[in-house]
Amino acid sequence: MSGKNKRIAFQGEHGAFSDLACRTVFKGLETLPCETFEDAFRAVQTGKAGLAMIPVDNTIAGRVAAVHHLMPEGDLYIVGEHFQPIRHMLLGVKGTKKGDIKHVHSHIHALPQCSKYTKNLGLKPHVHADTAGAARDVAARGDKRHAAIASSLAAKIYGLDIIAEDIQNEDHNTTRFLILSPKPQMPKMSANNDVITTLTFEVRNIPAALYKSLGGFATNGVNMLKLESYVDPRFQAARFYADVEGHPDSKKLQLALEELRFFAKDVKYLGTYKAHPFRKAKKAAKR
Repeated sequence: MSGKNKRIAFQGEHGAFSDLACRTVFKGLETLPCETFEDAFRAVQTGKAGLAMIPVDNTIAGRVAAVHHLMPEGDLYIVGEHFQPIRHMLLGVKGTKKGDIKHVHSHIHALPQCSKYTKNLGLKPHVHADTAGAARDVAARGDKRHAAIASSLAAKIYGLDIIAEDIQNEDHNTTRFLILSPKPQMPKMSANNDVITTLTFEVRNIPAALYKSLGGFATNGVNMLKLESYVDPRFQAARFYADVEGHPDSKKLQLALEELRFFAKDVKYLGTYKAHPFRKAKKAAKR
């Protein structure tokens, strides 16, 4: 990458967990903060950034609905995935002690994820647009009574002390990110079946349309990792998002997609990419 393409866009302020994920995966790229998910998509579409990293699921908060609605119309391709452990830190201005803190500031999802710890301290929660923005505001306030829940990166960027580490309620708190590019980057076929293909489709207005659309994946031995629906203005689930194991060049997936296209319409390819090692580690842990 060169010039503006050495940037990777994310939603949020510098120091957000999305920023941390970008820096973890792409140490040589400049991170580009964007106010909204739409702005992050647009940064790649217009060439302001070469890539974007967008959160799609969290083990506690669930799916990021806004992103799932942007994906089919975003004209970007998924070229990778990353699983980022979310380690929440309690941050305060220099010299702050736990006993000084009366208020805690963070994102609407981060506050309940750390509720056991903050309730034990009797802190009053305050919602901010994102965790890094909360850290920035606490630093600007300069009041020891106010603390933020954010990343260790935010502490470094905004000059805050880490009062307590790993204050999240659940240790498994993890966010899955997708890496987006203006062009697909097709990986080679693998005997280990460690490739994921993502697509969206609409079902036809016929009885058992979804059942028939998915039948080809079952009969051809293609594992479906994820299936989610989009609700239209009439509250009908007509469009679906799917992650499946397999490469588009494999015979099994080709046959499954052929059957899908027979019973579904507007099948849209969103990308093929290597499965993150996190998936294998989780499978091994279950055995």
